Amino acid sequence: MWKRAARIFLYIIAIGYACITLFPFLWSFFTSLKLTPDTNKWWVPVSRLTMENYTNLIFSHEYPFFQWFINSLIVAAVVTVGNLIINSMAGFALARIPFRGRSFLFYLVLGIMMIPPQVILVPIYILLSKLNWVDTYYGLTIPWMVNCFGIFLMRQFFLSIPRELEEAGFIDGLSRWGVFWKIILPLSKPALATQTIFIFMGNWNSFMWPNLLASSEEMYTLPVGLSTLYGEYNAFWNHILAGTMIMTIPIIIVFLIFQRHFIRGIATTGIK
Repeated sequence: MWKRAARIFLYIIAIGYACITLFPFLWSFFTSLKLTPDTNKWWVPVSRLTMENYTNLIFSHEYPFFQWFINSLIVAAVVTVGNLIINSMAGFALARIPFRGRSFLFYLVLGIMMIPPQVILVPIYILLSKLNWVDTYYGLTIPWMVNCFGIFLMRQFFLSIPRELEEAGFIDGLSRWGVFWKIILPLSKPALATQTIFIFMGNWNSFMWPNLLASSEEMYTLPVGLSTLYGEYNAFWNHILAGTMIMTIPIIIVFLIFQRHFIRGIATTGIK
C-alpha cells in the first residue's frame, strides 16, 4: 500500500513538473498564433488565431528570414561535423596512442574546459579580423570546430572499449587509422550521438558569437536575425515567437534521429 502511494505521489510530481516545463513553450506557441493587437491578451478566441505570423515572417520582403535559417543550418552542421571528426581523433589519440606528453595534454584539455568561452571571444575576434574572416562563414565555423568537452567525452568512451578488439584489427592487417575508422568509430555511436545533439543544439542557438562577428544582415544567423525584430520602442512578439517556434524544428529533428543511440549511451553508462 505504501509503495503504491509513493508511486502515485511520484507520478503526481512528474506530471506537475512536466506541466510547469511545458507551459512556457505552449504559451509561446499560442502567442505566435495571435494577431498583433491581441499579443498582450492572455486569452483570445480560437477563431482569431492565425498562421499569418509564420507566413509573413518566412516570406517577408523586409527580413531575409530564409537566409538567416540557411546560415544557422550551415554553421551548426559544419561545426557539428568538424567536432565529430576532430574530437574523435583527438580522443582516440589520448586514449589509445602512447606518446610522450599524453597525460599533460589531457590535463591541459581539462584545464581549458574550465575557461569561460566569453573570455576568449575578443582574442579570437582580433585574430579573425587580421585574417579578414569577419562577417564570413569561416569566422562563424572554424574557431568552434573543436570542443574540449567533446575530446574528454570521446577519450573516456574509447577507454571503455576492450583493447582486444583493437589488437584483433592489427592482427587482421589494419593500420591504426583503419582500426579507428572501421572498429572504434562504429562502436562509438552513443558518444557520437551525444556529441551531435549537444554541439548542434549549442551552435544552432548560439547568439553571442554570431552577433559579434556578423556585421551584415545577410550573414546573420537565426537567433541574431530574430533579435532585430525587437525594436527600441516596440517589439513584434508574435513574429519573434513564431520564429522561435520554427527554430525548435531542426533541434527536434536531430534529437529524434539520434535519440536511440543517445538513450542507449545513457543506459549503458558505467557498464563494462
